[in-house]
Amino acid sequence: MATLRLEPMTAEQYLRYRRRAEASYAQHIAESGALPAPEAEQKAQEDYARLLPDGLATPGHHLWTAHDGDDEVGMLWLHVEQKSDGPHAFCYDVEVRPGLRRRGHGRAMFQAVEQRCREWGVVSIGLSVFGFNLPARRLYEQLGFEATAIQMRKRL
Repeated sequence: MATLRLEPMTAEQYLRYRRRAEASYAQHIAESGALPAPEAEQKAQEDYARLLPDGLATPGHHLWTAHDGDDEVGMLWLHVEQKSDGPHAFCYDVEVRPGLRRRGHGRAMFQAVEQRCREWGVVSIGLSVFGFNLPARRLYEQLGFEATAIQMRKRL
């Protein structure tokens, strides 16, 4: 793998991402059992509208496209906000293109964003992961992320 780099998402890339991401997020909410599909779709639309009201120009939000050489391999969305003990980051989304997964791109994206956060003086990086996404959970644990809360459910 060539050196992975993060570049700011273009308007065209953002539009493609947004359409795909809302649908994927809604599907994951429904698959998790948190909400039925119609409510999950509504929640996904509302969450994206609330979090990114100005799209790429939303203050504090950074949306990058990841490149391995000339190839676009994925994306990462990070929000940074100031708290009393310094800036904190939250990764809202990370995606590696299907067909390119399990080749180290996700790990490389997190290493790149972690370096950028260190340069910005960020105190911590948080994220959420659906319980059923075991490969992602394993990767995050390998990268040093720790569980801060666990929500559980029993289907009847």
